[in-house]
Amino acid sequence: MIRPNAYVANMAAYALADLGGAQTISMAQNESAFPASPAAMRAGQAAASDLTLYPDPEWTELRTAISTVHHLDPARILCGAGSMELIGCLIRAFAGPGVRVLGTQYGYAFVASATAQAQADYRTAPEVGLTVSVDEVLAGVTPATRIVFISNPGNPTGTLIPNSDILRLRTALPNDVLLVVDQAYAEFSDMANNPADIFALVDRGDTVITRTFSKAYGLASARVGWGYFSLPIAAELRKLLNPNNISSASQAAAAAAMRDQSHMRDVVSQTASLRDQFAQDCCALGLIVPNSHTNFVLLRFGSTHDAQKADAALRTENLLMRGMAGYGLPDCLRATICAPAIMDNALNVLKGVLA
Repeated sequence: MIRPNAYVANMAAYALADLGGAQTISMAQNESAFPASPAAMRAGQAAASDLTLYPDPEWTELRTAISTVHHLDPARILCGAGSMELIGCLIRAFAGPGVRVLGTQYGYAFVASATAQAQADYRTAPEVGLTVSVDEVLAGVTPATRIVFISNPGNPTGTLIPNSDILRLRTALPNDVLLVVDQAYAEFSDMANNPADIFALVDRGDTVITRTFSKAYGLASARVGWGYFSLPIAAELRKLLNPNNISSASQAAAAAAMRDQSHMRDVVSQTASLRDQFAQDCCALGLIVPNSHTNFVLLRFGSTHDAQKADAALRTENLLMRGMAGYGLPDCLRATICAPAIMDNALNVLKGVLA
């Protein structure tokens, strides 16, 4: 028998959400409730009409679109097959045996998987009120810490810390610790947190920002993420990124989506309206719902039993939210914001469970 490396054999595979059966409506993946920009769809379809050549390894059109909208240096933008590819490469580049990666209690679970792949040590700092605490993160830093990873807004909590907290964290961290700020849901919070403040941290050379087209832009299937890096960090990541990693159709669709900021803002506005109404209605049922700055809400039930009962009832209606036991929140379900009829159906199920 051919045996894998011991550290691979001891790893658990990264767990995606349960997708249920063919008739299931998923409220578990945090996909967009609304279609992508029509311009993005046209651009992707046009690019897909000729698949003869490899895709552009420099993502030229896509980087130009991103840099124009966000006023960034295109040379410092890297694109990945989702932000997951960028995160995985970052950890492999800067962590390894004997090195520690520090996340937060309810942070993005893929970071733990990527750290295990690098044979590094993953630890978490407590969150306070389901929210990242800069003080707790700083208390968790040790001489072995090489990377600090925070998600803002958070997943699965949806909570947000102000840019001033991130600036304070960066100032207090040692200069040889890389700070990674994952902003997969930032389009839902950019009005509250000026993104320029955080992008400017990259100028220091010790901070990285990652974003994605999977959420607000509605291109989860296209698998396109991007990040902003100092040039030395970008050079190291280039060694690990797959060449030609994003298809021509996905690059074209993402570039057009980025240029159509009006459509994206409209999606964010409609999603936020549905989210806030659903959260208000769930609070009226007695659930605890943290204030969300994303396209999902975290529902906290009175007990694990109640959460499991709600999950079972939702499944009977072919609705599937994401259980949070893997995050240490067995009394919670996470609900992606979907079309209004789906949200109404889910609310009616919860009313029946909690009556």
